[in-house]
Amino acid sequence: MKRWHWRDQEVSWSVLPDPGQRADTDGGDAADTGDHAMAVVLVHGFGACKEHWRHNQPVLGSLHRCYAIDLVGFGASSKPRSRLAGEPEVPGDFRYGLEVWAEQVSAFCREVVSGPVTLVGNSIGGVVVLRAAQMLAGDPQAPCRRVVLVDAAQRAMDDKRLQEMPLPVRAIRPLLRGLVSQRWLTERLFRWFARPALIRRVLLMAYPSGANVDDALVELIHRATRDAGAPESFRGFINLFDDHLAPQLLADLQVPVHMIWGEADPWEPVAVSRDWQRFACVRSFEALPGLGHCPHDEAPEQVNPLLLRALTASD
Repeated sequence: MKRWHWRDQEVSWSVLPDPGQRADTDGGDAADTGDHAMAVVLVHGFGACKEHWRHNQPVLGSLHRCYAIDLVGFGASSKPRSRLAGEPEVPGDFRYGLEVWAEQVSAFCREVVSGPVTLVGNSIGGVVVLRAAQMLAGDPQAPCRRVVLVDAAQRAMDDKRLQEMPLPVRAIRPLLRGLVSQRWLTERLFRWFARPALIRRVLLMAYPSGANVDDALVELIHRATRDAGAPESFRGFINLFDDHLAPQLLADLQVPVHMIWGEADPWEPVAVSRDWQRFACVRSFEALPGLGHCPHDEAPEQVNPLLLRALTASD
């Protein structure tokens, strides 16, 4: 497992093919193979980790340097104490959010990858890579060539989508926001969710076909929940009520975007994502019947060819 130190946080990452350098590095030297051809960086979604690309990274890595990274708060990366908007700063705390995760990804591309990149993101990672692509636009160290979204988060509960919510939800929203900021509650909620049996049930919702919901997947999700700081990243995430939305980022993005979507995604409706094709940066949209929120892991035999096609697209 490779380590990169960023803003006092330890970030876990992997690369295929592995050039065989030492595992610990503070910068890009350990990952620099001397090959500045386009690399691929894979970014996971909420509750997941770099290993969620277990069926994709080896395939993509056969043609490109393919990196997978754990966002701060997830996987084997640091899980510092959360600080919400309006809370006093405490040494060592961390303001979880899409902007800081995008800063993490863009810094990783500059310092570790050090060359042209394609960014691939699933779920909340999709929004992260859109923002990171903006940050890397025209960057001489690590220019972003394209973005691939795999069931990117639509963030239906964001404040900016308040008027789309049912009236009862809008009415209780102030109470909800007050409650989920409380550590005594978020700790209990997290411990309730972070049980292997419930993790499996949620995965079966996300993977409608049930394919690849195996013990290894349940364990890789559960493993990170056993870390002492895991409830803090959960608290930080569920309090993201005002952050980036994919359509706003797509409207301003200059690099090509390719979209892959499970038609049976229970959380990010395919009808909403189809509408994103109106943005000039979107070059392709592939809807996959019967697949859910994580089609790259549920049906890699279908998604890997689409990823490879996107990586070689002339755009």
